[in-house]
Amino acid sequence: MKNHTNPRRNFLKNAALGSALATFTSGVSLASTSEKAKARREFNMNYAPHFGMFKNHAGDDYVDQINFMAEQGFTAFEDNGLMKRSLEDQKRIGAALEKNNMTMGVFVIDPGFNWKTGLTTGKQEFKDAFVKECEKAVEVAKIVNAKWMTVVPGYFERRLPLDQQTAHVIEAYKLASDVFEPHNLTMVMEPLSDNPDLFLRHSNQGYLICKSVDSPACKILYDIYHMQRNEGDLIKNMQLCWEEIAYIQIGDNPGRKEPGTGEINYQNVFKWIDNQGFKGVCGMEHGNAMPGKEGEQALIDAYHKADAFK
Repeated sequence: MKNHTNPRRNFLKNAALGSALATFTSGVSLASTSEKAKARREFNMNYAPHFGMFKNHAGDDYVDQINFMAEQGFTAFEDNGLMKRSLEDQKRIGAALEKNNMTMGVFVIDPGFNWKTGLTTGKQEFKDAFVKECEKAVEVAKIVNAKWMTVVPGYFERRLPLDQQTAHVIEAYKLASDVFEPHNLTMVMEPLSDNPDLFLRHSNQGYLICKSVDSPACKILYDIYHMQRNEGDLIKNMQLCWEEIAYIQIGDNPGRKEPGTGEINYQNVFKWIDNQGFKGVCGMEHGNAMPGKEGEQALIDAYHKADAFK
């Protein structure tokens, strides 16, 4: 029997099938997009995770980890060890941040004596090494579109009076400010609590140094974990030096893990910071309280709980 076909009928049939398939595919795509949007919960502030924090979900690759952070609603990122990474990795990190529209937070400037006696001595060799490292940091900042770099002055010089040590640090930071200011970059000095040999331990010290340096390139990194250990009364002390704070870091105490694992009322602290109109980065410089994927999800949930102040 001869098969008679109607070209017009086949055309209409194929068109209808194509339209139905397109509708179905579009529906799946829209549903998938909707599910992703629903899964991604936005934060009120710019919290910045670091590498390794979500490796059980995202794997070891830097770009995959940054992509996962963005998918979870994080809008910033920080990497203390950025200056020690290869140029290729720095470029990959910068490209991943740009793709995800994420802000680069701090990376650390270490001329080799962050954990030794250095700038407090006033010796020229230490000032020269510090300035040289700051010049390198400018080039790294360009690659990842960074604005802030962490600096610490090192240990006490116990053979000198405290005021002389302070003057030496101010002098070194003025030299560094001359490096950063033309590029609109800001070094943020971090008072620390790790051991009693560290010269910079309190926010009021940072305030004094900033006022003395008198440059937009020299500000304070207020690490809430360290300051809870060294001085407490967090909101009052932040308020006293607020005009000089350019960057904030997070960690509960004791334990230095995510908010809700220690004694700090982070929801109140975050609310106060937000009420000041702070639009900068809050670096998540702490560990995960629990291991594995469950621990990573618990960390994300903890941030949403602490961030629920509105």
